[in-house]
Amino acid sequence: MLVIAALLAASLTGGTCIYTMHPKFGKLPEGARLDKIKRSPNYSGDGFQNLIPTPVLAGDRSFVSVGIGYLFSKKDRPVPPTPIPSVKTDLQALDRNRDVFVWLGHSSYFIQLGGSRILFDPVFSGSAGPVPYLTKAFDGTNPYTADDLPEIDYLVITHDHWDHLDYATVTALRARTKTVVCGLGVGAHLERWGYDKEKIHEADWYSVLEAGDGFAIHLLPARHYSGRLLTRNKTLWVGYAITTTRRKIFVSGDSGYGPHFPEIGRRFGGFDLVALDTGQYDELWPHIHMTPEEAAQAALDLQADALLPGHVGKFSLARHSWDDPFRRITAASEGRSYRLLTPMIGLPILVDDQQQRFSRWWEDLAQSPETEQLGRQATRKARVY
Repeated sequence: MLVIAALLAASLTGGTCIYTMHPKFGKLPEGARLDKIKRSPNYSGDGFQNLIPTPVLAGDRSFVSVGIGYLFSKKDRPVPPTPIPSVKTDLQALDRNRDVFVWLGHSSYFIQLGGSRILFDPVFSGSAGPVPYLTKAFDGTNPYTADDLPEIDYLVITHDHWDHLDYATVTALRARTKTVVCGLGVGAHLERWGYDKEKIHEADWYSVLEAGDGFAIHLLPARHYSGRLLTRNKTLWVGYAITTTRRKIFVSGDSGYGPHFPEIGRRFGGFDLVALDTGQYDELWPHIHMTPEEAAQAALDLQADALLPGHVGKFSLARHSWDDPFRRITAASEGRSYRLLTPMIGLPILVDDQQQRFSRWWEDLAQSPETEQLGRQATRKARVY
C-alpha cells in the first residue's frame, strides 16, 4: 500500500510538473528584459510594488486558507439564471473613422479611436484559468472569436492574470496584430507564444507610445498584482489612457481604489469615457479591486464624462452575486456628473454621442429554479484572481 501511495503521489507530482510546462503558463522575464525591469523605480527587492502599500489579502490570511474557504462557502447567485443577452456587431464593417467603444464582456474591449483599432485584454476561449472549464464564462457571453476581429493596430494587455491574458485568444490573434502594448515583463509571455520582439512595446508606468497625428497610448499606474502560477509580481500591471486630438479615454485594468485616480485626472484634465474595475470585489481582498461605490468615486476623480463598468458580467471570481456590481453602480451613479453606460455585450458605444443611453438589461434576467443548483456548482469552481 505504501508503494502504491508513493507511486500515485509521484505520478500526480510529475503530471502537475509536466502540465505547468505548457506554453500557456508563459515565461518569466530573464536576461536583458530582467535587467531593464530591475532598473524600474517601481521594482524593489524581487518584484514590482504598488505606489502605496497593497496587501493582496486582508489581515493575516493566506491564499491557501482563502482557497479552502471558497471551496466550502456558499456564493450568492454567482451565475445568471438564463444566458446573458448580447449583440454580435460586425466589427470588421465598422467605419474605422468613427470613435467607437465596444464592451466584449468582463475586461475585454474593442475600441476605434482616431482611426486606430485597439483591442484590450481579449478572452474568447470560454474560461479564465489554467484548467479548462474550471472558471467558465456565463452562457451567452462569448459570441466573438478571433476570426470576428479586423486587423488590430494595438493589442493592449493590462496584466498577465488568466482572465486578462488568454493564451488561446492571443495566439489566435497573432497574425492580425500589428503592435502589442504591455507593462514591463509581460512581453516574455508573448515572445514565448510566437510574437516577434519587434512587435512588442513593453514599458513602465508614466511612459507613452506616440504614433503620430496626435494619437498616443499612455501607460499608467494601477493598484493590483501579477502572476500566472505561484511566482508573483515579476511583471507590471498597468492602466491606460488613449488620447487623440479630439478624445481621451481611460481603462483602469484591475485596480483597487487609490490616489493614482485623482492624479491621473489632474494630469489629463478629464476623460470622455472611462472603463473601470467594478466587479470581483470582496472583503477578503479590499485593496486590489474596487467596489462599485469606489468605482463611482474614481470616475469623479478622473473627471469622466461617462463611466463603463468593467470586470463584470462574464465570470464569477468573487462571492457577490453576478448582478450585484450592476445594481450597486447604478445606485452609486445617481445624481453624479458622469453618464453611466451599461450596454449589452457587443453593442457599440458612440463616444461622441452624449445622448446615447442603454437599458438595465440585467433586470430582465428573472430568478429561476435552476439558479440555486448553478450556484452550488459555481461555488465548487470558485478561484481567487
